Amino acid sequence: MRAEPLALPRSVAAPRVAHRYWTGLLPLLAALACLTRAPSFARPLWNPDEGYLAVQARMLAHGGELYETVVDRKPPLVPWLYEAAFALAGSESLAPVRALAVLAQLLTAVLLASLARRRWGDGAGRTAGVLYLLVSVGLNPEDAQAAGFEVFILPCTAAAMWCADRRRWGAAGAAVAGAFLAKQTGAAVLLPVIWLYVRTGGGARGGLLWLAAGFAVPVLCAALVTDPAGFLFWTVTGSRAYASFTGSELHVLARALANTAILGVGCVGLLPPVVRVLRVARTGAGELWLWLAASAGAVLAGFHFFGHYYLQLLPPLALLATAALQILPRDRLVTAVVTSACCCGLFLAWGLFAPRPELAHAQRLAEATARRTDPGDRVLVWGMHPETYWLADRAPASRYLTAGLLTNYSGGRDGPQVGEKHAVEGAWPTFRAELAAHAPALIVDDSRGKPYAPQRVPSLRKVLVAGYEEVGEVDGAVLYARTAGSADRP
Repeated sequence: MRAEPLALPRSVAAPRVAHRYWTGLLPLLAALACLTRAPSFARPLWNPDEGYLAVQARMLAHGGELYETVVDRKPPLVPWLYEAAFALAGSESLAPVRALAVLAQLLTAVLLASLARRRWGDGAGRTAGVLYLLVSVGLNPEDAQAAGFEVFILPCTAAAMWCADRRRWGAAGAAVAGAFLAKQTGAAVLLPVIWLYVRTGGGARGGLLWLAAGFAVPVLCAALVTDPAGFLFWTVTGSRAYASFTGSELHVLARALANTAILGVGCVGLLPPVVRVLRVARTGAGELWLWLAASAGAVLAGFHFFGHYYLQLLPPLALLATAALQILPRDRLVTAVVTSACCCGLFLAWGLFAPRPELAHAQRLAEATARRTDPGDRVLVWGMHPETYWLADRAPASRYLTAGLLTNYSGGRDGPQVGEKHAVEGAWPTFRAELAAHAPALIVDDSRGKPYAPQRVPSLRKVLVAGYEEVGEVDGAVLYARTAGSADRP
């Protein structure tokens, strides 16, 4: 007579089952994360945000101080990540930060899989992780493949929801702080976290205090490590003009519609089940809908609608689609995965093979800049492509790495909101002092007919007339070298 196998106690069996589950799923998600991010390694740069961060990291490595001599309208986490990656692997390539972006996407997928598994079972966990990675490239490659601010928001927002789902309020607050310190709009995830707190009754006594402390302590530490007044100004109070909608309504509307349409194509496998279940109101999960709504608010914030803003929509969309697929026939799951995989393939091909004319322009401009200057020279690139500094390996003559900070030009904004008087508060006196103290050996006018051209910026035009002469042109960008005898002028 054959003896029946002994049943393991649940306390022993559950960890073993979980171990087998994750040892099977993690390699799949890791491979998919590497595959979907493969195009990111194919080009030296994807967009000006990467260029800005690379130049910032070099400036910090050479003694620059964030929010004092190194400035941007962003919190410090991502510049610090770039600085750390460059310290470990050198600043000649962005491959180290691209690897960090792969890890960020993998961590986001794992956290979403864990959230879905806890709610709807093992199959739902696999679905959420796989669907998220497939749609994570569903934007213009310069937005989806860049190692920019939004990519590093995503694991923090997913971690905030993961912790809140388990009533770990202090950790949830810290994760929200991490999202905010990557980019201000990351704090939008605080809304669904608070919803979960209210819905679950808060768990342990004092949970709300733990949530507030978890958020406040990392943010305060970041402010103290940098410059508290500068941190407040550059991340919160100093961007009112940048967020204005005036002066670029049609351009912004066209960009919003175009990027929404691109995202719709990338998520075409997810949207039908979500819409189908939404019609019969059977999904529940109000915190997921609130997460999606808060993320949509983050996309709207500032009225710019750049494609990378839309990345924040993807985690809640993946979870909502997973929730919907649990109550639909199984063939809908197969359709969603296959459709998402096909769209993913299209976007990967776009990223690998489509030309990037702006990158080619920046490379040619950097080559010309390097030829006309010595390695120790400072240069000024008057334009919206700070990557030129990094590609040319030349130090910027000013803390203001784009003309946008000095004119309020951003992504096509034109009309009455562009000019010296719309610059960041206090920028022009500081800029003039920098040029007087360390006059650039070369000034590159890369405006190419944009509203911030020197002809419309009297202070810059005065500098060019007083001490520089035209020495070359690259694709419409004009190079100005210092004239003989101008070295002694203030």
